[in-house]
Amino acid sequence: MNLPAKVKMENVRVKVTEVTYPPGVPRNRYIRPTDQVIVFLDDCRYERLDSKTGEKTVRERKSGELIWHDRGEDAPQLTNLGPKPYRTLVIELKG
Repeated sequence: MNLPAKVKMENVRVKVTEVTYPPGVPRNRYIRPTDQVIVFLDDCRYERLDSKTGEKTVRERKSGELIWHDRGEDAPQLTNLGPKPYRTLVIELKG
């Protein structure tokens, strides 16, 4: 991942990383290596670029909102559209 990230906790079952999304900086696309829960720590607005269709969509999330992603899923390019950074916790579940 090309964004500022800090591992908050890691053991044999889980890894928790805080990721910061600076304004206007795209997060590189990648394939998710594990099942993941994403927790939004700040309200945010971002653009999602679908890697298959090239379609751009704008999404808004609220602080405390959670989303689930399966292992092997495409993690598309995301760009923070807001005026300030926002943070997420990425909770990776290990097999």
